[in-house]
Amino acid sequence: MDMDGTIYRGEELFPTTLPFLRRLESLGIGYTFLTNNSSRSVDDYIEYLYKFGIRIRRKQMFTSTLNAVAFLKSGHPASKRLFMIGTEVFRREMEEYGFHDVNMTDEPDAVVTAFDTALSYERLCKAAWWIKRGKLWIATHPDTECPTERDTTLIDCGSIIACLEKFSGLSPVVLGKPNPEILCEIMRRNGVAPEETAMCGDRLYTDLRLAANAGVTGVLISPDPPEKIPGNFADITVTDLEEFGKQISLAKCGKLENCGKLRSGKNGNQNADKRKSDDRSGGDAKGCKETKRIEKVIEKPDYSTAR
Repeated sequence: MDMDGTIYRGEELFPTTLPFLRRLESLGIGYTFLTNNSSRSVDDYIEYLYKFGIRIRRKQMFTSTLNAVAFLKSGHPASKRLFMIGTEVFRREMEEYGFHDVNMTDEPDAVVTAFDTALSYERLCKAAWWIKRGKLWIATHPDTECPTERDTTLIDCGSIIACLEKFSGLSPVVLGKPNPEILCEIMRRNGVAPEETAMCGDRLYTDLRLAANAGVTGVLISPDPPEKIPGNFADITVTDLEEFGKQISLAKCGKLENCGKLRSGKNGNQNADKRKSDDRSGGDAKGCKETKRIEKVIEKPDYSTAR
């Protein structure tokens, strides 16, 4: 389940969130929160949710930062020295997993681009310089802006990527949504198959594309009816979590593959065809069978937030 824009926006928890989570728990349906926002650590997110009255265990929270850690540890174990564009919290969390944030003069093994609310021109130029010289380049997520309730725009990682791509003519390995490995790992952790899983979010190009890439049911949260959303390929489109919860309860099911048959509006087979015909979808979830288990390379203790 996506977070910002789906269960809350900024400091405001949507009124439908807590009733929806209680409904899932009463039906025996598990859930995991998944975010591309790398500006906070997993521990920070658990604390943040706790303020809203949402208590989760560590295994119920997954971020694009964790996927970056897994990618480097499993595929590039020698890449320890990183030139990082990201918040102080992001850099500190990466360091907790054994990586080193190099300074402006030292040579890195790789460049990592993330959401950075204090990005300097000097650091951006240095990242571009290393990328142009062939350093491994990864990015946490493709979001171009971060949702906010304030009267401003928060430039996100995707916009920084676009700047660096324009200069270098190169593209990074993007590890957040819609990279299916994030969702594949969550399914492995919970012992569920794609047909038993739904991805719920408010953005087509990350949340719903992730669902298509991983071969699971995609649930779009939008105030607009399905036929009014350009390029909508979601399996289910609902106005809010309350409506989605009602669909689940009416179906009296614990497997979202059955709920997926209760299309909202004009979704259904038409959108299934869109998913299959879009070459950006990444196909089905076959990639899940070939990837390494992330918990084997991310070793931090689990704990309960019951306090």
